[in-house]
Amino acid sequence: MSWQARKLGEFISIKHGWAFKGEYFSDAGKYILLTPGNAHETGGLKLRPGKEKFYSGDFPPDYLMKSGDMLVVMTDLIQAAPILGGAIVVPEDDRFLHNQRLGLVEFISETPIDKDFLYYLLNSPDYRAQVRGSATGATVRHTAPRRMCDCNVLVPDTLAEQRKVAQVLSAYDDLIATNQRRIALLEDAARRLYREWFVHLCFPGHESVPVKDGVPEGWQAGLLGSLMKTSSGGTPSRKRADFFGSGIPWVKTKELNDGFLFETEEEITLAGLESSSAKIFPAGTVLLAMYGATIGMTALLAKPAATNQACCAFLVAETKGLSYYCFQWLKEIKQKLISLGMGAAQPNLSQEVIKKLEFLLPSAQVLDGYHEAVSPIFVQMATLFRQNRTLAQTRDLLLPKLMSGQLDVSGIRLPEEIAA
Repeated sequence: MSWQARKLGEFISIKHGWAFKGEYFSDAGKYILLTPGNAHETGGLKLRPGKEKFYSGDFPPDYLMKSGDMLVVMTDLIQAAPILGGAIVVPEDDRFLHNQRLGLVEFISETPIDKDFLYYLLNSPDYRAQVRGSATGATVRHTAPRRMCDCNVLVPDTLAEQRKVAQVLSAYDDLIATNQRRIALLEDAARRLYREWFVHLCFPGHESVPVKDGVPEGWQAGLLGSLMKTSSGGTPSRKRADFFGSGIPWVKTKELNDGFLFETEEEITLAGLESSSAKIFPAGTVLLAMYGATIGMTALLAKPAATNQACCAFLVAETKGLSYYCFQWLKEIKQKLISLGMGAAQPNLSQEVIKKLEFLLPSAQVLDGYHEAVSPIFVQMATLFRQNRTLAQTRDLLLPKLMSGQLDVSGIRLPEEIAA
């Protein structure tokens, strides 16, 4: 396979979005306004149920996206600019709007490039590094169509060769997407089972259990702080390099994914743990994000880990069934948690607020039965989360090597082999 050094602008141009008017933003509606927050760090569209920005005003029709439209991030609010320059693809017609912080990719017919290959090229580390290097702004980082189009890229000579590279990478993404759909179905099954047992109180044997003031006999109702223990973590001093490194997984709120948490971006040492208020929580602990943009997000620890102070840990791992029950309960009240945290300039909850939540604690017998009924669902979800993690890691390792021509596609393991 022969590769050539080219300028990105030989293949595409980039069109600015429209400045949508703030007075027409809303929490619901027909049109979702896409922003840089809708981009994953590794590329691709990130939908945020409950946090999307909708638009109800008039707008030029050119800024209503079609399925397959490709957008690139031109503004990143984080100094390290992890999403700047990355690409997302619009999944459906007449639903998503294109604002000024994103650029629309338009293809130049004289020098065609495979669209799927371009998507991976725009999410490759070498290209992203060039975009960050030419960006302006000390805290909020900006790029521009001209600077992006001036980036140097390596491109296979023919469209057929470009497609071979894209097909390998898209095979990984397709399997990840399939697993995500399966996880969504399992999540729905877990949610329906939770509601049947604990919202509608149709748990096994409920016909023979007296209920007084909405509380079945043997259950407890009251403030969460009187029925369950919670805790939080801490952050070792960043001035001490010996506090960070291999050792103890350390969770930050941005890593909470409303699912199983297997790995963390950072680890702290025993010295770092002992120097701070961080503590190790066992596998099965339920975590809740208390601060910032991730407020209300949850996770189930798949292995022991410490957390920072922005995570609330529900100490339920030792009680059979309580981890899954508490996890589903937090997902049920997520919007309430978000609302409770919106009173300050920076969204935040506190241990005190959480401890004052009304909580219904089922009997040990019902929790045992719930654990038996729901465990197979969560085991399947954990398997799929773990599989997707492995697939994503492999794809991310392949991406820079494939996009630079260092690796021949003929020698690459198929994603089905990774997932097996």
